[in-house]
Amino acid sequence: MSNFKCMLCPRECKVDRQEKLGFCKAPYGVKIARAALHFDEEPSISGTKGSGAIFFSCCTLRCLFCQNEKISKNCFGQEITVDRLVEIFFELQQKGAQNINLVSPTPYIPWIKEAIGKAKKKGFRLPFIYNTSGYERKESLKELDGLIDIYMPDFKYIKDETALEFSKCSNYVTTVKEAIQEMFRQTGPNQFDEDGQMIKGVLVRHLVLPSLEEESKAILKYLWNTYHHQIYISIMKQYTPIESVKNHPILKNKVDDKIYDEIVDEAIELGIENAYIQENGSQDECYIPSFNLEGVCK
Repeated sequence: MSNFKCMLCPRECKVDRQEKLGFCKAPYGVKIARAALHFDEEPSISGTKGSGAIFFSCCTLRCLFCQNEKISKNCFGQEITVDRLVEIFFELQQKGAQNINLVSPTPYIPWIKEAIGKAKKKGFRLPFIYNTSGYERKESLKELDGLIDIYMPDFKYIKDETALEFSKCSNYVTTVKEAIQEMFRQTGPNQFDEDGQMIKGVLVRHLVLPSLEEESKAILKYLWNTYHHQIYISIMKQYTPIESVKNHPILKNKVDDKIYDEIVDEAIELGIENAYIQENGSQDECYIPSFNLEGVCK
């Protein structure tokens, strides 16, 4: 990739990552922090054997409340080759993974595309998941057409001003809507195997944040009106304030149980059936993996 000017994400910073770092701080090449079986995804993703999660370092957002800031903001990880990434696919398959779950992959689309192509030529058979913040450039997603089986985007906000304040990104709402439309165009309606594991489709995640229940309800309404039963939605209650937001007027709080129940009731009233919800107490569970380079090096 000569004369590489990065325009992979909606920021389109055009930085030559061979010379310097852009907003996301990703290097020129692949950098990951963990590659291991992961059991904390939705049931149709983790199943009983676990999802083969590959956590990529660096991120195109700067969410104030990010629990994975060790790898997203601080870019902890190890640089690897495309051939090593292909080997990791097969190693996770050998461990019994239900799928290959590419977590925060946006800065690495060209290398991921190459790795998937090489793996498929060698007979690789598991579904590939693109697990993303949702802040995606539609043109970049088109490069993955035919390679990604399942898209798992976040839909964080319905107001651009909230996205700018909490995640330092502009034009978020239009961007995420167009991204999900492109994802759905590629996969079509959700498909499952005989064991109830998702093998094709789109699963949109929405993390409920404190005091933003009206945004949550508006997001659910948009998704229902646009896609009806053709996608799955995960209404997540696991928001837990991290140390850096302990003095933030909104983000210092947990999500009230009654408010979350109201949002779920809104989903039911809309007619949403293909959805995952979380039980009370999920805020006290730890969903943060150990980022210790497990599975990265031989």
